[in-house]
Formats: sequence, C-alpha cells, structure tokens
Amino acid sequence: MKNIVYLFFLLFLVSCTSENECTNTARLTDLVNPLVGTDSERDLSNGNTYPAIARPWGMNFWTPQTGKMGDGFCYTYDAHKIRGIKQTHQPSPWINDYAAFSFMPVVGELKFKEDERASWFSHKAEIAKPHYYSVYLADYGVTAEVTPTDRAAQFQFTFPQHENSWIVLDGFDGGSMVKIIPEERKIIGYCQNNHGGVPDNFRNYFVAVFDKDFSHTKVWADSVLKELNEAEGFHVGAVVGFKTKNGEKINVKVASSFISLEQAGLNLEREVGNKTFAETKKEGQLVWEKEFSRIKVEGGTEEQQKTFYSCLYRTLLFPRKFYEFDKDNNIVHYSPYNGEVLPGYMFTDNGFWDTFRAVFPFFTLMYPELNSQIMQGLVNAYKESGWLPEWASPGHRNCMIGSNSASLIADSYLKGIRGYDIELLYEAIIKNTKENHKTIRSVGRFGADQYNRLGYLPFDEKIGQTSSRTLEYAYADFCISRLAQELGKPQEEIDLFRERARNYKNVFDPEVNLMRGRYEDGSFQAPFNQYRWSYAFTEGSTWHYSWSVFQDIEGLKNLMGGDQQFVEMLDSVFVAPPIYNYDWFYGGTVIHEIREMQVAGMGNYAHGNQPVQHMIYLYNYTSEPWKTQYRVRQVMDKLYTPYPDGYCGDEDNGQTSAWYVFSAMGFYPVCPGTDQYVLGSPLFKKITLQLENGNEFIVESDNYGKENFYIDRVRLNGSSYDKNYLRHSTILNGGEIKLKMSDSPNKSRGTKQQSHPYSMTN
Repeated sequence: MKNIVYLFFLLFLVSCTSENECTNTARLTDLVNPLVGTDSERDLSNGNTYPAIARPWGMNFWTPQTGKMGDGFCYTYDAHKIRGIKQTHQPSPWINDYAAFSFMPVVGELKFKEDERASWFSHKAEIAKPHYYSVYLADYGVTAEVTPTDRAAQFQFTFPQHENSWIVLDGFDGGSMVKIIPEERKIIGYCQNNHGGVPDNFRNYFVAVFDKDFSHTKVWADSVLKELNEAEGFHVGAVVGFKTKNGEKINVKVASSFISLEQAGLNLEREVGNKTFAETKKEGQLVWEKEFSRIKVEGGTEEQQKTFYSCLYRTLLFPRKFYEFDKDNNIVHYSPYNGEVLPGYMFTDNGFWDTFRAVFPFFTLMYPELNSQIMQGLVNAYKESGWLPEWASPGHRNCMIGSNSASLIADSYLKGIRGYDIELLYEAIIKNTKENHKTIRSVGRFGADQYNRLGYLPFDEKIGQTSSRTLEYAYADFCISRLAQELGKPQEEIDLFRERARNYKNVFDPEVNLMRGRYEDGSFQAPFNQYRWSYAFTEGSTWHYSWSVFQDIEGLKNLMGGDQQFVEMLDSVFVAPPIYNYDWFYGGTVIHEIREMQVAGMGNYAHGNQPVQHMIYLYNYTSEPWKTQYRVRQVMDKLYTPYPDGYCGDEDNGQTSAWYVFSAMGFYPVCPGTDQYVLGSPLFKKITLQLENGNEFIVESDNYGKENFYIDRVRLNGSSYDKNYLRHSTILNGGEIKLKMSDSPNKSRGTKQQSHPYSMTN
C-alpha cells in the first residue's frame, strides 16, 4: 500500500497537461542542470562533464556532440555547432569514450561527414534535463529530441517541408558495420570504437527502427558514399531519406547490446516496445523524481537547491550497469575482461581512486541494494580477470594509483550489506597486497614487494608517486584489518594488516612536519620543495596528500606535534600562497589541477582534485571543530554553482558532487571502513532522508540563516549531543538531529577528546 501511495504522489507531482507543460512546477527534475561543468577545457576544468541524458546508472547515456569524433571533450559549453547526438559511455575526458555511435538530421544537400553536417545551435534553443534533451539545429530548421531508458532510447526529429530530409547514423571509426532493411524501416549494425580495456571480440550492437518509410537509402565507408544498403569497415555509416511536411515528426526507437544483435532487439522490445516518445519521456522523469525525492531539502536559496539536485544527479550516474536481461529475464553480461557472455551483474566506468571517498559511502547509506549488486559485479570481475578493478572502462585501465577496491568492499560488508561472496572478495583483496598486474600498474599494488619489505615505497625505486602510494596502501591495509576481524580471520593476519595500517608514519618527515619522499636507505628525498607537484605525490603536493591518513588522524596529530600544531598545519593550507612547482612527470606543463587551485583564492587548498577534499573535516579531531563548519560552508558557497562553470575541477564520476551532497546534508564519510560520518554545517533548514529500509532521518537547523553556519548546540533524538560525528546505525535507525546554528562559533562544543571521531590511535 505504501508503494502505491508513493506512486500516486509521483504521478501527481509530474502530471502534465501536454508533453512539455506541467501543472506543478515544483518537480525536482526542473532543479537539475545537466550542463553544470560543461564550461571546461583541457587547461582549466569547471567539471569536465557533458550533459548525460540517461537513467540512473544506465548502461547507455546520450549526449549532444560538439567535439570531433574521438575527442574526450565531446560537449563544451562555448561550442557553436553540434555534429550529432551520440550514445556515449564516457566516464571522463581523460579515459575517453567507447562504443559510441550517433544520429544527426540533415535537410537539403546530403552532408554526412561530421565537419560538413555540423549545425549551428544556441543554448537559448536547447533544453537539457536528466531524462530529456532537445535542441534546434539552425542550419536545417530541425528540432532534435531524445529521451532514454537504461539500454534504449527514443528520438523525435521535427522537420521542415522538404523533398530531401535525411537522418544520418554514424558508426564511428575503429571498426563498424551498418545494414539498412527498408522493408522493416530498420538499421542494424555494430561499432567497436574504444580507448582500451576491451577484449578482441568487443562490439556494441545496435538496432534502430523508424516510424516512416524511407524514400532514399545510402551507406558510406571511409568517407565514400555508396548506393548500397550495407557496409562494413574502419568507419561506416548509414543515411535514410524522407520527404517531409512542415512540422512533421519522424520517430526513431533505438537500443543496443554488448551481447548480440538479437539481444539489442530484445532490449528495444522490452524497454521501449509500443510506447510513444511522450510516454518514455514521462517514465524517465518519474524514475528520476523517485531518486531525487529520497532526499528532500527545505529552505536555502533556489540556486542552492539547484546546485544540490544537480550534484545529486551526477552522483547517481556512475558506475553504469554493464548487464542485460536475456530472453528468460536472467541477468547476464558480456565480460569486458574475457569476452564471454556470463550470468550475473557487472558494473563499469569508475575510478575507485576518486569514488571510494564519498560516492560509494553514499551508496552504502542510501542504496544498499545497489551496493550489493555492485559487490556481486566485483566478484564476477575477479572471477573473469583474476583481479579486482581499480579503474574500469569497460575493463581494466591503467589509470591512477592505490588499492582502493579494499575500501569499497570493507565498507560495504562492515555496514551490514550482504548478498555476495565476501570470502572470494577477501581472497582478491589479499592477492592485491602481494602483487600487481603484469602490464597494468593500477591493478593490484604496484611495488607491493618493496612496500611489504620496507613499510613504504622507496623514492629511488622509480616507481613514481611513492608517498601517495604508501599512504593509500596503508589506508587499504586498515580496511583489510577491519574486514579480517569481522570475518574471523586468524589473529596474526589481522595484526599484520593493522600494523601495516600505520605505515603512513614511514613517509612522514618531522623536519618539515609533512609527508615526503623517502629513499630505501631511510633518508628523505632531497632537495625538497613543499610546493612541488608529482614526484612522490599524485596530482598534488605534500600539502594535499599529508592528510591522507583517514584511519588515524590522532596518530597524525601526534606526529605533527599535538593538537595546536596540527590545527596550525591545517590552517596553513589556506594561508600558504597558491604557488606550485612542476616537473617532467606532467610533460613539463602546468596541469589543469594546478590552475584550479591557483584561481580558487583559497591558498594551497585544491578542492578541484580528490586527495584533499576530506581535509577540512579534520578540525573535528581537534580542539577547534568550528573551523570545519566555516570552511565547509565556504567551499559550498564559493566553489559550486548550478551553472556551466559550476565545479572547481574534475567532477570525476560523481565524487566532487557527492562531496557537496554529503556536505549539504551536514556530515561526511572521512574514513570509509568505519561507521562514522563527521559533522560539518548543513546547508538547508531541513533535510529529510528517505532510507531504503523505510526509516526517515531528519537533519534540522534551528536559527537557520545565511551567516549562521556555526553549530552552537546539537540534540540527537531529543538528547543533548556533543560528538563530532554520527554513526551509520544511528542514521539507518531513523530519527532526527537538531542543530542550533549561530553566526559566531561555539568554541567549547565538541572540543574534548571523547567528542572526536574514530582514530586507530584512540
């Protein structure tokens, strides 16, 4: 009964009198701007995103394409022309796309090459919603619209009157095939384009069905147009022509599959079938409304609400589903690791170096069932490749560092999520601690032998980014020790990883009070420049990585000289000048992450990249927790907006968005693998979490106001509360935390040792 009432509520919320006009303007999808982060370029990122028109975690996204085929910057806000609307699977411009193909309407003289067919457009005649995209293509007088499902989509092209109206299907380069079947109003084919991480038999099969007979059909192969209905080669495409009346709409239903053409047809029938464009569009809106309504915010400005839901939208996109349902409705997947079609879940397009920090903790809190499915997918990835993925797109990719799959798995199991083979995942985690993939540095642990022998990775081994690797391996070892204890493993095994979790101390240099590269003989790297990016660190300097001791902030405090010295070091990040030094590691260039720190006006704080994003929450482990409240609100107010330049660096698979979502709710998972969320400063007057178990948890701010971002007093479920953290179980059990806010800090609340969050040392 509860679900029926909820469905009626959603139907009321989005009840429409026509396809584009709704009676209630309070729809949460109207608050989302998929163009946030698209005003980016290689030298300066404001998100490095594209408008992902999709369902949550959909197997396929669709996006307007302004960049050239193969350009990771597939849509940039300052572009003037659109080359097509493409199916995309791109998780990052640096990882780039795979399995892409596109549709583009053309009127008059047939132009099928991407530069020639590109049409001028304006953002004034563009609509972007999570579930729907529309654009007026000025060169042709055509309005192109798309609305997707998980594995399919519907297009609607509104043409002017013309004898020669065309729809171009571009199969992209890298290997493609098209076949036009006029009697069925259909185009079938496949594409193989990718940038790595695929088996030899990798293909994306597609089926496109039109609702109007073709008056002309053509194909092209490698830029040569042919009067044929079939082509296969390095780069092929198909063109179908129509005679159209003014305002005539031509609809195209399309689906794809990584398994077969038959499966693509099944996906089309199952997800679109006889539905109209308007029905699929409304269905997509309902899906997004359901997810957005799990977190209800009240108060704040319209701009803040738009920023919140735009960030929530990004948090719910990756990892994408890489599984399908066969004719018997069984879950199956094409393996991006061994090329076989196998039973079970598979997810992909994710870099755990980014997303272990906040995205996956968000799933463990709000989406435990999804989290369980993702864990099942990790089991399958290990079975099929012999390794856990660390950066998958769609298979293993050589990107970033660490062994962060341990964090995902431990955090999931320790928070009570089940339904997967944890013993096999534990086996995989242990394998990671002993070796690395022979050809992919990011899989397993690069330098595992040296780390296990010395307790750190020596700078002179030329492994690269050695101090960052040491810190991340030590955190992973902490997660392993916690999981091993929960699983009842031998005490010596638990103790081994618990001791290794303290290896962070081995790259701390008391002379500079920061982390530093260290040679095998025990001496520290010299000369030392505290502002030097790379060398011993990953996409940052020691100012950004010295705080990556998630598991033992108290121990880090002691290394730095105690409470006051630690606070002074935290403060120094914001008062240090935004200077930098760079070297050969980045090809002798100033990478965009450096520029984003430089222009933010927050000293050496680099929120645009992930390693330092938790750092402002560390004041909660000191006698000055109020500084977290000030800094969290400063970052939310200054570095995030709901506009195309709305991020301060790479959005990265939802991580920079998830930071905002958590922070706006008033708490953040500093150390996944523990059951604690560290308090910040809630952005809204009231936030209501609808949890998957049916419970409701409310964060309410009394004396709410723009300048009142300091916490004066806290009451949890009616009782006074002096801790600087919330427990996972407290939230799951439902209830309410009330925070009395003030425009001046309460310098006595939460300052005692017993108020501090978890540290190993305690």
